[in-house]
Amino acid sequence: MALQWLLLLSLICSTLLLVDVTHSAAQDARKAYIVYMGDKPKNEVPLSPLHLNMIQEVLDSSNIEDIEHEALLLHSYKRSFNGFAAMLTEQEAKKIAGMDGVVSVFPSQQSKIKTTKSWNFLGFPETVKRSKLERDIIIGVIDSGIWPESYSFTDAGFGPPPTKWKGKCQGNGNLTCNNKLIGARYYRASRSFENDVESPRDSNGHGTHTASTAAGNLVSKVSLYGLGSGTARGGVPSAHIAVYKACWGSDGGCDDVDNLAAFDDAIADGVDIISVSAGGSIPENYFQDGYAIGSFHAARKGILVSMAAGNEGPGPKTVSNHAPWQLSVAATTINRQFITKVQLGNGKIYEGLLPNIYDLKGKFYPLIYGGDAPNTTAGVDVSISRFCLQGSIDPNLIKGKIVLCDGPLDGAGNGAILGGAVGVVFTGKKLNDDVFGLLPVPASQIGLEENSNIYKYIKSTRNPTATIWKSEEINDVLAPYVPSYSSRGPNAAIPNILKPDLAAPGSYILAAYPPSDGGRLAGYNFDTGTSMACPHATAVAAYIKSFHPKWSPAAIQSALITTAKPMSAKQKIAAPLGLKISVIPSVLSFSSIGEKDHLPLIITGSMEKSSLASASLVWDDGAFQVRSPIIIYVVV
Repeated sequence: MALQWLLLLSLICSTLLLVDVTHSAAQDARKAYIVYMGDKPKNEVPLSPLHLNMIQEVLDSSNIEDIEHEALLLHSYKRSFNGFAAMLTEQEAKKIAGMDGVVSVFPSQQSKIKTTKSWNFLGFPETVKRSKLERDIIIGVIDSGIWPESYSFTDAGFGPPPTKWKGKCQGNGNLTCNNKLIGARYYRASRSFENDVESPRDSNGHGTHTASTAAGNLVSKVSLYGLGSGTARGGVPSAHIAVYKACWGSDGGCDDVDNLAAFDDAIADGVDIISVSAGGSIPENYFQDGYAIGSFHAARKGILVSMAAGNEGPGPKTVSNHAPWQLSVAATTINRQFITKVQLGNGKIYEGLLPNIYDLKGKFYPLIYGGDAPNTTAGVDVSISRFCLQGSIDPNLIKGKIVLCDGPLDGAGNGAILGGAVGVVFTGKKLNDDVFGLLPVPASQIGLEENSNIYKYIKSTRNPTATIWKSEEINDVLAPYVPSYSSRGPNAAIPNILKPDLAAPGSYILAAYPPSDGGRLAGYNFDTGTSMACPHATAVAAYIKSFHPKWSPAAIQSALITTAKPMSAKQKIAAPLGLKISVIPSVLSFSSIGEKDHLPLIITGSMEKSSLASASLVWDDGAFQVRSPIIIYVVV
């Protein structure tokens, strides 16, 4: 049934409308909707007037001039597919959904944007063989924009853009493109530019980081105040970059209405690969998923779309970008870890995680437990203040001190940081909890056992003191492994289609960043997440395409999946304990290129309901091995 549905999808001609923008009191009932109408008509019919007429047909008022034009038609998608986004009431959206040619109508949703050493760790050194066609590859990045002045994007040695390029540089007066950064556009249907700038310039840092990871130049002697020293480079440094800013503000919110406009342009502009390090809710209907629609039309035009799998792990069915035509990328660690030591006044030292770029030079400061500094004027007691939540701590009690918090970095510590603490010691359930963040004060995250020991020390002396040392880089001998934050399968919409497709380095990735962000002047920064893994896969896909320019997105995706290295296997993978897997026949023979064959895969045995098991099928001709992953689960 699922495969029939996918075949049907490739034949449908449809339309799309999206709504999610606040408006005047007179239009409180209106919100952004996407109206999706499928492929562009083969005849060159102007689509914007058609979209406007469709809106006018469902308006209560017969005079469209009575309502501000921009409040209605937000975007016309007309370059690569057919659809529009508009401000509609629920009733108007239902009426449009019943019109001929409309595939789906759904509210616009907001999604979030989810180095030096990582490429070497992947076995992809600077000296790797490269195709001359790499210089003709264009990577499109849909993200929070770019910081064009970074050394990662200078165009020394680059020729003009390829002749296939049809894009533009929408600099808006404060951004200039070059022969490396050949295109830049921005999209903001809401017209809200709070905490951002109206141009493709990146004020968040996320887009600059991902773009340089995929295709940044080689930049030597890069570090973040001494951490991670090395040469920063992208996977395909000779490739061109085109950015499409659809994510805004410090939180990196990306509206469907803007994402689809970015896809519409990127496809028509002539990019070869699209990289999207963002994701929203877990979709169950691809006709109502902006990313699925945009990437579908990209695939139809021969463009592979690489997408972050999401940071909602480790639970099952948490992968957010799981359409069959998307390359869904999970995250792994690399063999780099940062240890930050907390030394107490009694001489004892406890190792924690969390990169710390600040050097207290061994100076000891008063140490206080967050539970001993409740903001009583706000009605807070120890049960809340011990987690150091914002507003829960009395700033007069912690100013100039190091604070021990019972909570992890995720969701804790704001109270201590905003209250003027010298440093913060966070607490996870265990020492190796996934943790990442660069804070404006010295910080470390310890485990529960270390927390208990430090708490006992605080209570055992009248004047407890501590210092936090600058981080030390160590080799993580367990790498690579999938960290807990990385979203897992199975696929919530079509369980028979395995997602994520593969995993790539996503932890402690050092890449380009706006130099003024958070007071950091280095111009390079660490970040962690599947957002960082995605551009690694993007670059490898671009590398393959440079050698095989006529390969389809499906062929590139298959090559990546079937040749990816199993992370936990030292031998050929067998069936899980209690299960038997057999293939008949065990030998396949082909007489010509492109010939197809099929085979039954038989799995016997028993397993508990709601459980999962993984295995692999490996074909070996003596010279090459092709691996197909197998996921086994019980349908309840």
